Amino acid sequence: MATNRDYYEVLQVKKGATDRELKTAYRKLALAWHPDKNKSPEAEKKFKEINEAYEVLSNPNKKQAYDQFGHAGVNQGAGGESPFAGGFPGFGGQQGPFTYTYRWGNGGQQGQNPFGDVDPFEIFEQFFGGASPFGTSQRQQMSHYQISIELEEAFKGVEKEVSIGGKERKIKIPPGVDDGARIRFSDFFIVVNVRAHKIFTRDGDDLVADVEIPLITAVTGGVVEIPTIDGKEKIRIKPGTQPGAALRLSGKGMPRLHGRGRGDYYVRLHINIPAFNNLTSEQREALEKLQKG
Repeated sequence: MATNRDYYEVLQVKKGATDRELKTAYRKLALAWHPDKNKSPEAEKKFKEINEAYEVLSNPNKKQAYDQFGHAGVNQGAGGESPFAGGFPGFGGQQGPFTYTYRWGNGGQQGQNPFGDVDPFEIFEQFFGGASPFGTSQRQQMSHYQISIELEEAFKGVEKEVSIGGKERKIKIPPGVDDGARIRFSDFFIVVNVRAHKIFTRDGDDLVADVEIPLITAVTGGVVEIPTIDGKEKIRIKPGTQPGAALRLSGKGMPRLHGRGRGDYYVRLHINIPAFNNLTSEQREALEKLQKG
């Protein structure tokens, strides 16, 4: 546990904030406090607090427990076991890297598989809307597991091997999946948490980044190298580029999950103006000439 602070306070949102408000707040704060960008001594601690708060509040089951019981409902006890590890009637607990909850209907015992020895993952596994032939009447509540991935993994798609029910499972996450997406595997939902990136901010299928360019390049134009989700790429800067100018790189964003192609990549340009004392005599002369026109 990274913090005892109120999770809503950590994310700077009100209790009852929507999923979208939580996601927006998380991305903004995680980007601001990422240790690779923020060099202040408290950055690492703040970043851990932000991730911990979002991990709880973005998970419906953890959020419900936190809203009801506070930190005691979601934290591990001193002995390594949650004080609610025994669960509430009809609910599961925690296993591996996931949290989950389930209740079988029709008199089934908690945690028992109504399919007997048959593995529902192997028979009915499918993405996004695959339905079990047993129907929803057999299940009062479906299991939810949460998994965290990096933006690069969301871009390319990734296969994760996890332990569920004592068995190793391979979970395929498709390219273009967004934060908070639910992937259905027969009787289970995988809720995907895409971690905030230190460079790129995601807006739907589009990506946004802030890039600094030298003052002389902004004035006279030139070629600069910028980061993209595909790797480094060179772009041409027009002469007279102003601070805050934005460039659009078509088709350089995230893959479209339910369609073809990719979103766009927006680069916001910031001009790096050096301190006058740090300029060489040649640079000062060049600036004086520019000033005189």
